[in-house]
Amino acid sequence: MKKIFFYNTLTRKKEEFKPNDENEIKIYSCGPTVYYFAHIGNLRAYLFMDTLRRVLKYNGYKLKHVMNITDVGHLVSDSDEGEDKMLKAARRENKNPYEIAEFYMDAFLKDIDKLNIDRPEIIARATDHIPEMEEYVKKIIENGYTYQTNDTIYFDTSKLKKYGVLSNIKIKDQKAGARVEFDQNKKNITDFALWIKAPKNHIMKWNSFFGECYPGWHLECSAMGHKYLGENFDIHTGGIDHIPIHHENEIAQAMGYCGEIPANYWLHVEFLQVNGSKMSKSLNNLYTILDLEEKGYEPSILRMFNFTSTYRAQINFTFEAMDSAKVALKRLREGYLKHKEGTEEVLKTEIDEYKDRFLEAINDDLNMPVAMSIVWDIIKSPKKSKDYAELLLDFDRVLGFDLDSYVKQETSLPEEIQKLIRERNEARANKNWVESDRIRDILIEKGYTVKDSKDGTIVDII
Repeated sequence: MKKIFFYNTLTRKKEEFKPNDENEIKIYSCGPTVYYFAHIGNLRAYLFMDTLRRVLKYNGYKLKHVMNITDVGHLVSDSDEGEDKMLKAARRENKNPYEIAEFYMDAFLKDIDKLNIDRPEIIARATDHIPEMEEYVKKIIENGYTYQTNDTIYFDTSKLKKYGVLSNIKIKDQKAGARVEFDQNKKNITDFALWIKAPKNHIMKWNSFFGECYPGWHLECSAMGHKYLGENFDIHTGGIDHIPIHHENEIAQAMGYCGEIPANYWLHVEFLQVNGSKMSKSLNNLYTILDLEEKGYEPSILRMFNFTSTYRAQINFTFEAMDSAKVALKRLREGYLKHKEGTEEVLKTEIDEYKDRFLEAINDDLNMPVAMSIVWDIIKSPKKSKDYAELLLDFDRVLGFDLDSYVKQETSLPEEIQKLIRERNEARANKNWVESDRIRDILIEKGYTVKDSKDGTIVDII
């Protein structure tokens, strides 16, 4: 097997990937909190997760991959502050939290299917694993890593040799510069809730050794990761926002449970921005898959857009960039069809060279921009060959565009557009460049790309 390299947040360097078991790679991915529709920033994490899965499978590995669905316990703040997101959503929509979870989980799964995201082998809901979480807490208590107040069992981070192994935070500096009011029930600012007594009117609660309770948010990933993957597994993924709190607390819980960091490689995907700004409701720049579809962008265009950046770099979403991705996707599909219909032969050594370059790119910390540059080299080749078409299908196991199912759809242009094309061709024939440019601008404003050829003006829908 070819070597694979990942940037490991735990060690802060790119490392060769060495699995615990060559026969099966074990992965845990932090999934969504299902209290609202996933937006395109959320979905970047799952497109990254998909690419990771596809690259590992392309390298011949079998996977055992767990993704959680948070349907209880995630407070508005990651730092055990505010109210439960599920309860807040239930009040907003006048439904119970279970109805909220069911509706938005279904919407999320439909979105990832639209994006052709390869689903993990195990999708685990938090509410289905309350007994496992309770047993996990009991073991941490038994090992001496907790303290309790009247209504909460807290993890005592001062019992760890070091808290903050992922983010390398300085706890003393945090205490000195804390911007939030310190919870007087905590002994240390980094302590966090494991098990919480539910108020009488709290809907999501379970009978336990500590009374009617619900779990802290961080607990579910530790308990479910342990149940399905064991005390130590290969890879843990999530967004960079998980590093300083959620993933630090997962590690803390695992150390309290068995004394071992749960994953060997921690991979984190960067943020997606919109027009250079953070996505927020106040700026009205949160977009869902449905929003994009209503604007004429099929989900695969977002996948293409995502490949313009490495997962560890921020990516800036604009509709101009989406238009470019739309053109690129069309170019890829039609380039594949041209090769599929080609009759020329290609030397095996040339095919092998392309394969080696592609594999080297994807195995270098999932470098998809470089991988796509190799794809474009093949598309641009003047030699049209079925061998190239087969090669593109092979690469598509990683790209995920389902090229083999693409059928070119012939579209007839409206009479208005055909008239403008005729007028522009006449203007160009008369060397009336001002009129030619004027009509070109009209066509572009109406949503068409304009290209000049020996046969005249060629337009296509953006």
